Formats: sequence, structure tokens, C-alpha cells
Amino acid sequence: MPTPMTLEGAQALRDELKNRKGALRAEITSAIAEAREHGDLKENAEYHAAREQQSFNEGRIQEIEGKLADAQVIDISKMTPSDKVIFGVTVTLIDEDGKSLRYKIVGEDEADLKAGKISVMSPISRAIVGKSVGDVGTVQTPNGTSEYEIEAVSYN
Repeated sequence: MPTPMTLEGAQALRDELKNRKGALRAEITSAIAEAREHGDLKENAEYHAAREQQSFNEGRIQEIEGKLADAQVIDISKMTPSDKVIFGVTVTLIDEDGKSLRYKIVGEDEADLKAGKISVMSPISRAIVGKSVGDVGTVQTPNGTSEYEIEAVSYN
């Protein structure tokens, strides 16, 4: 099943993949070669650390390649703007206390609350996707329910 991903998220993964396959892989290979020169590999902590780093890097390369293969990259700039909340838009919400919140709805791997990016699978996203400006989304939280009014939808 394809996983939705923004254009920016896909590019960030491609950039990380390029770095891991290029510069980082060469750096790790060099560290392994240098550690080998220090002699006995059984008791060589530098060698084992470099091999562990190599294993992690190769695993992350496979993980990124898998994510990119399964990704359904959505370019929001090619969509006709409307006031409806969909994947990839930036939405401004007003919570029950009148506080304004701004989030971009992104794929699960791209979510970063500190950067204002929430997963399309998050409770807030599920409550507002498909709704329009002026509508209210209700989110069930451990402390009860919270309501968020959709104030604005931006396609950038």
C-alpha cells in the first residue's frame, strides 16, 4: 500500500540516501581500514565500532530505499486550491482557548511537531481532513474532547 509523502519529504529522503551511499559510506570504509591496521580485530574496539556504524548505515539505506519505493509523492502545488483540508496543506486552527495553531499535514515519516508538521494519521489530522474553513474538528484526548475550528487552509 503506497504511503503518502510530500515532495519536500521525498527530497529530504533522497538527499539523506545520497549522503549515506556516498560520503558517509566512504568515511566508514576508511575508518574500518584504519582500525584494521591496529592489529588484533578481536579486541579492537575501533574496528567493532566502525563495523557497527557500517551495519547501521546499510540498514538505514535499505530503509530509505524501501520508503521511497512505497511512497506516493504528492505535489500540493499542482492541485487546485480550495478551502478544504487535504494531505500536504498548511492549516491554521483555533483551539477552544482561542489560541491559533498552524500545522502542515505530512506523511508519518515527515512528522515533526516542533517544525509544525503533523502526521496525516495523527488524531488532529484525522479530525480535520476533508473539512473546510469554518468547520470544527473534534479530537478525543486522554483529558476528554478538544475542538479545533479551521481558520485557514494554505497550499504552500
